[in-house]
Amino acid sequence: MPKETKKQRLERMHGEYEILRELIPEPACALHFKTPFQLLVATVLSAQTTDVRVNSVTPTLFKDYGTPERLAAANPEVIEDIIHPVGFYHAKADHIITLSGQLMDRYDGVVPQKMEELTKLAGVGRKTANVVLGNAFDIPGFPVDTHVIRLTGRLRWRNDWRSTHPDPVKIEKEITGYFAPEEWTNLSHRLILFGRSTCHARKPVCVDCPLNDTCPSAGQFG
Repeated sequence: MPKETKKQRLERMHGEYEILRELIPEPACALHFKTPFQLLVATVLSAQTTDVRVNSVTPTLFKDYGTPERLAAANPEVIEDIIHPVGFYHAKADHIITLSGQLMDRYDGVVPQKMEELTKLAGVGRKTANVVLGNAFDIPGFPVDTHVIRLTGRLRWRNDWRSTHPDPVKIEKEITGYFAPEEWTNLSHRLILFGRSTCHARKPVCVDCPLNDTCPSAGQFG
């Protein structure tokens, strides 16, 4: 098989994304929230656990601690007890209480809308910041999680698809260079949702995959 040119790869990439757009016409954030602050907290809690599990604890958490002011003044042991099911509850409780205090001290309790300000908050990395920017403020953001890393590698959308230790920041920079900013948030959503439904980590459903005809990795997983 002849080597794919950059132009051919870009054409294939956009063709595959059009299929994902048709398959998932209205993607949405899986975390439940009413305010930017609640989304910020929920996203911090979502590290190394499922959105379903986070959604199971946030109604209780946000009932009494749904604002930066209230959460900043919370008893850590009470918060740990509420968020215990999400795992790493000690560190996560510290992060969400600390970032709440930072929001009160630095931004009068308002969640900032800039990447460099968000990532200075406790427990907030680029992925979390991108989730908040894209879903709370409609500012282009491309969260790179394990699903995005896996799919962009299997589909060979990125140059370092062979890498065993891909850099999420490099992936974000490369992939966003191929798509219009207004697509970034939904692009991430669609890749994540497709990773959950079809392109699983251990046993992807290649035989029934709508990208089977063009995916360079199709059929390699048994």
